[in-house]
Amino acid sequence: MSDLPRRMRACLQSGKLAMLAILVSGGIVLQILACALYNNWWPMLTVLMYVLLPMPLIFFAGFDTSSLYSESTSGWIDAAKFMTGASTVGSIAIPVILKHSGVIGWGALAMELSSFFVFALSILCYLGSNEDDGYTMF
Repeated sequence: MSDLPRRMRACLQSGKLAMLAILVSGGIVLQILACALYNNWWPMLTVLMYVLLPMPLIFFAGFDTSSLYSESTSGWIDAAKFMTGASTVGSIAIPVILKHSGVIGWGALAMELSSFFVFALSILCYLGSNEDDGYTMF
């Protein structure tokens, strides 16, 4: 990608940013539709988990994402990975528990889970697009 002209690289970067914005806004729309279409706002409980999800990584790992993929020697980074995993499982478990208890219906559950997977896809695309080695997801 380094052999492309500067304008072409800027255009590709803008396209990546636009695609990520579309993915995130699509996840937000699915989240709101899961609540609004079925006139039940209990599925908004998962937004709490979406807010808590990046907090351990921000507080303990900082902005060094290379340490997340390798084996760490720091207990803080291991704790951040564990708490992020627990929040991720909670993001899936909350709608499933609400459906099991009869609070929400199948449609709301499907929209909630699809919203989660759209958010996860956007995060993976963001992490993949920030690699500087040329082996990116785009």
